[in-house]
Amino acid sequence: MSVHQQKEGPEIAVIGSGFAGISAAAYLAKQGYRVDVYEKNADIGGRARQLITPNGYVFDMGPSWYWMPEVFEQFFNDFGYKAADFYELQLLDPGFSVVFGADEVLNIPANFEELCQLFEATENGSAAKLKSFLTEAAYKYRIGIGKLVYKPGLSLLEFADAELVKGLFKLQVFTSFSSHVKKYFKDPRLIALMEFPVLFLGAMPEDTPALYSLMNYAGLKLGTWYPKGGFGKVIQAMKEVAEKQGAMFHTNAAVTALDVKGKHIVNLTSAKGTKDYAGIIAAADYHHVEEKLLNQTYRNYSEKYWDNKVFAPSCLIFYLGVKTKVGRLNHHTLFFDEDLKQHSQEIYKDAQWPTKPLFYVCCPSVTDPSVAPAGQENLFILMPLAPDLKDPEAIREQYFNLILDRLESYTGTAIREQLDYKKSYCVSDFISDYNSYKGNAYGLANTLMQTANLKPSLKNKKIENLFYAGQLTVPGPGVPPSIISGNIAAQQLIKHLNK
Repeated sequence: MSVHQQKEGPEIAVIGSGFAGISAAAYLAKQGYRVDVYEKNADIGGRARQLITPNGYVFDMGPSWYWMPEVFEQFFNDFGYKAADFYELQLLDPGFSVVFGADEVLNIPANFEELCQLFEATENGSAAKLKSFLTEAAYKYRIGIGKLVYKPGLSLLEFADAELVKGLFKLQVFTSFSSHVKKYFKDPRLIALMEFPVLFLGAMPEDTPALYSLMNYAGLKLGTWYPKGGFGKVIQAMKEVAEKQGAMFHTNAAVTALDVKGKHIVNLTSAKGTKDYAGIIAAADYHHVEEKLLNQTYRNYSEKYWDNKVFAPSCLIFYLGVKTKVGRLNHHTLFFDEDLKQHSQEIYKDAQWPTKPLFYVCCPSVTDPSVAPAGQENLFILMPLAPDLKDPEAIREQYFNLILDRLESYTGTAIREQLDYKKSYCVSDFISDYNSYKGNAYGLANTLMQTANLKPSLKNKKIENLFYAGQLTVPGPGVPPSIISGNIAAQQLIKHLNK
């Protein structure tokens, strides 16, 4: 529990302490509300918790890509701080690497001119096309991140903005991301490189709007950053900001019921007891809040509605401590040495364990010696996976060996012989730790029919003082959108309470 003094205004509860929950708590407390944040786990941070082992490894359990630094900066600026007041950011160079085969690796430089040279060396004429592609993506980024993502998605009138209306065609909301990329590039390696960021958005490139080329601008032009000490430092910084405003954090405090009278929630019951509140922000799993905490009468959506939604993937993660340095790995390495289309099909179309999976390795100890003992390595390995699959230990182990065969062959390091720590994390863990619907890892997929106002509403339509935040509502999956989501939900609740 926080040691900071709470204020005297009306009391608000925030359920969940991921990026969205902490963000909402900070903005509400800044406006004078007394805010209690309820977290079911022993540590705050949601998916961005850290796993700290007795033998000296510090693992980020979830997010590892620090893109769109200005969204983080804006959060701290709103409270009179800078990100640098709390943690040190390092620009990664290369930003990331993509492995297409043992001797076929694209290292993506931080310097844009060097990136253009890399593209040109891969496909004649592609440097000019990259510049043109990213000029267009920069416009989408400016409008998308500057305006679109801050809309609460409650009315179409929100889009009656001259610049938005004028730019609707240029935003390419109705064009497929895949066809957009293929207009510019022919080489399959460049296509895979440009399409990979949308995998974080939870749908196949064919089903994702070309609007999201703004992600390419974020990754290739604004750079890939790393907060020294890991994402846990960002969570701690945001918590500190929220506490300085007066917010209180309660851990091991699972919320078990919301009591409704008329059109208002009157109290919340948690592991800490029952308490009255003037308003609630539910930044925990949206489906769980509706299904488990609310009577059916008060839910926005039916079970059938959720079952018909397209969810982002789940994943199989391995946290590995290795007693030696591992060759050839950069901070972020994507293994695209198998067929991307086939793996995507097995996530989104024919839900099954993948035949020949692609995977991602984060090796933060390359950049940051504080996350592993001296001379040792911290590896985070992630394989995207369809949600709602059974994940027994035997199948996790089967994929561990399949991935390690390829990783050891590429790095020339006998990783399994040097293991100092090993933990797996998969579908059932996402469900038990985060009440995650079907064990999804990233939230709701950003398909055309699940964009902006077509996402689950951030306002409960039957309860006036309940709002939702996080990756199952606007603006969508990812760390920056979650931070923004908390802000939007807080502003909407404040507007309601000020009526």
